[in-house]
Amino acid sequence: MIQETKHITDKDIQSLVGNLLRMGVYISMGIVILGGIIYLFDHGAEKIDYAVFDINKVSLKTVAAIFAEVITFKGVAIVQFGLLMLIFTPIARVLMAVISFFIEKDYLYVLIGLIVLAIIMVSLSGGFAH
Repeated sequence: MIQETKHITDKDIQSLVGNLLRMGVYISMGIVILGGIIYLFDHGAEKIDYAVFDINKVSLKTVAAIFAEVITFKGVAIVQFGLLMLIFTPIARVLMAVISFFIEKDYLYVLIGLIVLAIIMVSLSGGFAH
């Protein structure tokens, strides 16, 4: 009895990547809606002055701060977490592409994908500007 091995095809990878992007958007959308509902329950009656913006009142300036406040179920932090999920969805797509190119032994595209990931990470971390 010979056991047949299943090879991963380009169509399988494209389907996986498509599902990853779709689910990432749906999950992000659900998180943002949940955060918006929580925010409206907590702050729905407040009057906002849109003519004045005070940067000192903004507490969620870093990813760590967002994660720290998500656990306390603050609506604004949950909305920002959902937006982070939306930002990281295409990054996960690039990572999946790098893995698929590695499986296919297409090392030139692995290198290109890693360069793209490095560029994205540098730009998300503030870049080289000081």
